[in-house]
Amino acid sequence: MRSFMQRSYRDLTTDQVKAKLDRGEPFRFIDVREAEEYALARIEGAELLPLSRAAEWIGTLDPDQEYVFFCHHGLRSAYVAEYVASTLGFTRVANMIGGIEEWSLRIDPSVPRY
Repeated sequence: MRSFMQRSYRDLTTDQVKAKLDRGEPFRFIDVREAEEYALARIEGAELLPLSRAAEWIGTLDPDQEYVFFCHHGLRSAYVAEYVASTLGFTRVANMIGGIEEWSLRIDPSVPRY
């Protein structure tokens, strides 16, 4: 039995995700924010799959691919990462801690903060 605090996914910092992108590692970079948020700020190369529509897209995910999820601060994407890892059994799942807010502060200040 898993302990209460044990997670089925891993956390990655914005620096780690940027390094993966810079190395050209193959993974799907998924933004789970809503379309209104995406219109305000976005990370180049990320695809929008809003959490509110997860029932429509979650079944299309490929268990053989690697996924890095993010949102505004990292909470909603952590829920998605946990679901994909623990419920669907995917093994290559990460949450970008700090979300797009941290990305703007540490990686790309041209990404608007809101």
